[in-house]
Parts: sequence; C-alpha cells; structure tokens
Amino acid sequence: MPASGRVRILGVDPGSLRLGYGVIDRIGPGQLHYVECGVIAAPARMARAERLLTIGRGLRELLDELAPDEVAMEQAFYGKNVQSTLVLGEARGVVTFLVCDKGLKLSGYAPAKVKQTIVGHGAATKQQVGYLVRALLSLRRVPETDAADALAIAICHARHRTLASFEHETRPRPSRVR
Repeated sequence: MPASGRVRILGVDPGSLRLGYGVIDRIGPGQLHYVECGVIAAPARMARAERLLTIGRGLRELLDELAPDEVAMEQAFYGKNVQSTLVLGEARGVVTFLVCDKGLKLSGYAPAKVKQTIVGHGAATKQQVGYLVRALLSLRRVPETDAADALAIAICHARHRTLASFEHETRPRPSRVR
C-alpha cells in the first residue's frame, strides 16, 4: 500500500469493441472514493486486430494518466459461443499485457463474485449492479453499463484485496529493454 494509505484501483470490463473502466481510491480499510469511469470504444467496422490496437492504446493512455496502484479485471467466462469466448480472451490478453508491462498487480474476479459482493447475490442483473454502484459511490446517475461493471469490479477488489490470496493474481517484474 502506498505511504499515503490510498490505493488507486482500476477495474476493467474487457471487450474487443468496448472496454469499460472504472477508477476508485480506497482510503483506509473501507472508504471508497470515485475517481473516473468510462468506455474505450473501437468501431465495429474495423478489423479485430485494429480494434484491439485501438483499445490497447486507449488503455495505455489511461494507465499513464490515472496511475493506478492495482488493477482488477473480470475473469473470462465460458459461453456457448466459442468465437465470442476467443475474442474476449484476446481482449483480456491485451489488458493483461499492458498491466503486466507496467509492473502492476492484476487480480481477476468471476462475474458471480462481483455481483455477490456488490448486490448480495451472484445472479444480479446489470441494472441492479449499476444502481448499487451509483449508491455505493454516491454518484448522481448510474454510469453506462460497461463502466458500471468496471466500477463494480474495482469495488469488489477493494473489498477483497486484504485477503491473503487472490484467484488468478499476478505480480510481474517489469522488464528492462536494452
């Protein structure tokens, strides 16, 4: 934890068309402060590689500008559509690379774990998640869905980060290019 006692957490809801992000500061053991949220989008008409590059560049700028201490991302879920699962895996790979390249801690949370933490049950709707994110962070309005999901992931991480171990956690060593 930084000396100030503040931990800046970036939550990421990955996607190949839209990447939701939400940034909060955790002050002490339970105080959460909203910093920023939004969506990094790429046009659907672009080739998939170009969309991933666009989203990756946007995320890199975000990491530089907001300087999170930790990053939390929704874990991959396995749907019936293999192609969708593959595309989501590619988007997660872009996020993982950029976060690890910055030397940041990356934690993953299953969608049901995020919903359980925010709403109280793992089968919550996106509307319920958005409403409670708005209430928990004292926002004037509910953020758009992808951004609300990313804030929920950040809040989930803030509440669980004191546990001894995280599922799918990495702490990479920054590489030095010579």
